[in-house]
Amino acid sequence: MQLGMIGLGRMGANIVRRIVLDGHTAVGYERHPKHTGELSAELGANFQGSTDLADFVSRLEAPRVVWVMIPAGATGTVITRVAELLEPGDLIIDGGNSRYHEDIKRAAQLKPQGIHYLDIGTSGGVFGLVRGYCLMIGGEAEQVRYLDPLLKSIAPGLGAAERTPGRDGAPSPAEQGYLHCGPAGAGHFVKMVHNGIEYGVMAAYAEGLNILHKANYGATHAGEFSAEETPLEHPEYYGYDIDVPEVAEVWRRGSVIASWLLDLTAGALHGDPNLESFDGRVSDSGEGRWTIDAAIDTGVPVPVLSSALFARFSSRGEALYADKMLSAMRQAFGGHIELPGK
Repeated sequence: MQLGMIGLGRMGANIVRRIVLDGHTAVGYERHPKHTGELSAELGANFQGSTDLADFVSRLEAPRVVWVMIPAGATGTVITRVAELLEPGDLIIDGGNSRYHEDIKRAAQLKPQGIHYLDIGTSGGVFGLVRGYCLMIGGEAEQVRYLDPLLKSIAPGLGAAERTPGRDGAPSPAEQGYLHCGPAGAGHFVKMVHNGIEYGVMAAYAEGLNILHKANYGATHAGEFSAEETPLEHPEYYGYDIDVPEVAEVWRRGSVIASWLLDLTAGALHGDPNLESFDGRVSDSGEGRWTIDAAIDTGVPVPVLSSALFARFSSRGEALYADKMLSAMRQAFGGHIELPGK
């Protein structure tokens, strides 16, 4: 099959590489000629690059399949522009991290033009070229079936995980790494919750490893007394000089909490044991917030996911004013002075 890819960044370009390596062809659109030129030189005749949207569409065979893989803020504008160049029967895919509300609107807007629409939540990051991408799909079942050859090439395949005990017969698409989750928006809804969970898992690892990092607190703060801070009651309990990178390594092997995310964490700690190259500022691109919104709307308690989202806000200094206010109140009612940071 042929795929048209708008956006040749880290994920868009690697999806193109995966399908071309598996025997498909691709046309890519990117504003910067350097990106299209480099990919053309690498992939040869099975890839065509373009820096003009109309030219890009003209190179696609009907029914055209156009995958949009750009930041969510620009996705709507680009989909509107490309839809004007397409014909009835063509298909637009949003593979980025758009909010599922937008998918419902876009599918309805494109339907009168006869243009099909799929939302495909895509997980795999920079390792997707080798590992494959987990695909969560929303839209018409007929279009998902039509895309099956491409989806198989993009997804990790059967070898990505051992088969779940009790499953037998022909492997389902989910066992191969892609799933039709429901009508328009369902794919991004599932990806949204996936990313909300990701926030929580990341926070759990970070907080736990931070406790290990401070396991020698008793030895480093022994004998410190201040009227402004609660003293450490039993410093003898906190005299462990724990090698955090090595703990991450041992947890990777046979531990209940082993995961690919822990693998990546161990790699980061090996390269920078004290994390000196990081400032600790953690952004959020929206999915965590939307997950919390959905939880509130449906009455689902999500204290862990909420806490993880708010921790990201704090990492960017958004709690600084509140922290200063606490300090001001404490000084006002009790005369307590601020202590220098440690």
